[in-house]
Amino acid sequence: MKRIAIYDTTLRDGTQSEEINLTCEDKLLVARKLDELGVHYIEGGWPGSNPTDKEFFAEIAAQGLKHARVAAFGSTHNPKSTAEEDKNLQALVECGAPVATLFGKTWDFHVKEALRISEDQNLELIANSLGFLRPHMSELFFDAEHFFDGFAANPDYALACLKKAHEAGTDVLVLCDTNGGTLPQALAETMARVREALPKAKFGIHCHNDAELAVANSLEAVRQGAVQVQGTINGYGERCGNANLCSIIPNLELKMGYQVIGKAKLAMLTEASNYVAEVANLRPFLRQPFVGAAAFAHKGGIHVSAVIRNSRTYEHVDPKVLGNERKVVLSDLAGRSNILFKAKQYGYDLDKDDASVLELLAELKERERMGYEYSVAEASYKMLFFRTMGWTKRYFQHINFRVLDSMRQSDQEPFSEATVMLKIRGRIEHTAATGRGPVNALDSALRRALEPAYPNLREMKLMDFKVRVLSGAVRNIGGTASFVRVLIESGDKKDRWTTIGVSHNIIEASWQALMDSINYKLFKDDPQKWPNQGEED
Repeated sequence: MKRIAIYDTTLRDGTQSEEINLTCEDKLLVARKLDELGVHYIEGGWPGSNPTDKEFFAEIAAQGLKHARVAAFGSTHNPKSTAEEDKNLQALVECGAPVATLFGKTWDFHVKEALRISEDQNLELIANSLGFLRPHMSELFFDAEHFFDGFAANPDYALACLKKAHEAGTDVLVLCDTNGGTLPQALAETMARVREALPKAKFGIHCHNDAELAVANSLEAVRQGAVQVQGTINGYGERCGNANLCSIIPNLELKMGYQVIGKAKLAMLTEASNYVAEVANLRPFLRQPFVGAAAFAHKGGIHVSAVIRNSRTYEHVDPKVLGNERKVVLSDLAGRSNILFKAKQYGYDLDKDDASVLELLAELKERERMGYEYSVAEASYKMLFFRTMGWTKRYFQHINFRVLDSMRQSDQEPFSEATVMLKIRGRIEHTAATGRGPVNALDSALRRALEPAYPNLREMKLMDFKVRVLSGAVRNIGGTASFVRVLIESGDKKDRWTTIGVSHNIIEASWQALMDSINYKLFKDDPQKWPNQGEED
């Protein structure tokens, strides 16, 4: 089985995305996770370009990576100096990385317009720079920048650049689709001619995603003989991003029969994807293939029914192989199979003709018609499910709430105050609180009433709050009288959950979502969930 080396450049090329800015500590966290995942090379950055990357290389040696080799990135030397005098090349040597990746121009257009030197001078830059680094590095890679555009414009010169790099002792010649516009057929034709011209060389591939082809081109390059694939976790990168390793790795491993990171490590891919997103302070992409939360989500009743019988009917791979999971989405498209699947997840093996199943399906469809969307608010659905199944325990009873919102002087913030009246374990609690807006005031008043009886609520925090107008969704009402949907994402030390509320009144919709969120927290922490035991209010 042929081995393909994975070269991760999330910490360098990935950080060129306009929404990503990683500290040195962030980069060390990601590097450890990539090493755990089993990638072969981790490109830490450009030590000659900024203090953060320089600090990273100083720190990474003490991390004790078990699998990956650390690579430093740089460019051919400045045309106005020599390789020996170039500070960037010196920084590559001094950073202590065992691997260096040097990029150089291979498109005559860039040589003339960007470097403003002759073609022969550029060939000298490539040869001299790589020749200087070769004795200091255990492995040396050459990133042939803009290679496919350069080859299309002037194949003889692009090949001459590769030959210079190969003669200088480069271990792998990495062909770069830097502008991201090459089509797979053109890539295959180019690589065939390159392999013919340099039969003893080893090749890698580095693709950008400007034409949505970075993954396809990377896979095609492997088919054409590439032994190294460069890319980033989640496809992060400049403009439209880089080739997404979260798609490339499973395609190579599961569909093309190559040895990449191995089946045991592959089961960590979803976790690694989410971890890197978290460190980068980005929400994971819901519909990302293989590792996204919706990658194996099924909504239509016919689909769900078929998947329950045999998952191969609507899944191209087993989600467990990737560390992901099958998900059944509840909506107005749901059938009884959706209800049965979720019930089994919650520990109930119901019959499709069970009265509770039919009742729940009818209520689900009616609520979806009103604007509820339980596919994104499973905590609210879970509470609805258990109430339908006979869960009668109430942790507290709502009696009344009131919100006062007023605007005093124009140079002062609006004033928000909420009062709530609840019955908690047989006692009436009447509390008030101010807040930064009406929802915050409501939340504060609720907590003031509930936390003495339920101290575990102190660890629950609001993570996200979203409002969407449902114009025309109910009774054809629009404009400022529209119904709104409120989604609240809450979390504690262990979990995150989302709840929903729908009303023409944004405060009432927020109240519904808040109540569900608190009830879910109390429910999931309750050691006596079912059968119903203990006190009822």
